[in-house]
Amino acid sequence: MMTKNYKIAEKVIEVTSIYERVHDYCKDYETDEKPDFSVTTTAEDIIYEKQKTYSEYAFEGKQSPNYSDDLLEETAVYRKIAEKMPQYDSFVFHGSVIAVDGQGFLFTAKSGTGKSTHTRLWREYLGDRAVMVNDDKPLISVHDNGIIVYGTPYNGKHHLGCNMSVPLKAICVITRGEKNNIVRIKKSEAYAMLLQQVYRPQDPLQMAKTLKLIDKMAESVELYKLACNMDIEAAKVAYNAMKG
Repeated sequence: MMTKNYKIAEKVIEVTSIYERVHDYCKDYETDEKPDFSVTTTAEDIIYEKQKTYSEYAFEGKQSPNYSDDLLEETAVYRKIAEKMPQYDSFVFHGSVIAVDGQGFLFTAKSGTGKSTHTRLWREYLGDRAVMVNDDKPLISVHDNGIIVYGTPYNGKHHLGCNMSVPLKAICVITRGEKNNIVRIKKSEAYAMLLQQVYRPQDPLQMAKTLKLIDKMAESVELYKLACNMDIEAAKVAYNAMKG
């Protein structure tokens, strides 16, 4: 077993793991500060992740990948972190976040719709003004004075993101379309997708807290729905509507 501390979303987490890969994955977030809480993985956690992966792929009628135990432990660590974070007014969200001129824009959608492709178009369109915060599983903190989105080590298969934070200005639900069109939507129109994309804790109390945090987030940021193609014009249309 090996132990190191990491600062993610302003919380210091002591991580004790079986394999070294976990610590290599999180190295950009390492700190010497005193931990706020700790997580420890076991062989049983790795078995759980393996079974969960098998079940998810079987449900979709696909053959499950043969992930290594050290890779599965990475997922187990983040699951344990995600279970704890609602205590600190934060939660894990499945989406792609890009920062432009100090403001965060979060794109979410059903898997395969093109979140990562769209944020890539923003980077092409805006150049150095656009910085990837996290391309897969950012952490979002809900405060009375605003919503902050944080980069995490868990930033997708292409590892796009960095150790930074930015105020969240808007959330955009992406759908495919031949023509690019973006509209402002109400909380009631976005809520089902927000709930689908948030990490849902197993503990009922933490789940209840998460629902309250989602409500407050949805009331505090602008919400949009974007129908788009994969042309750079989609980024132009979306950015000009959302920048304010």
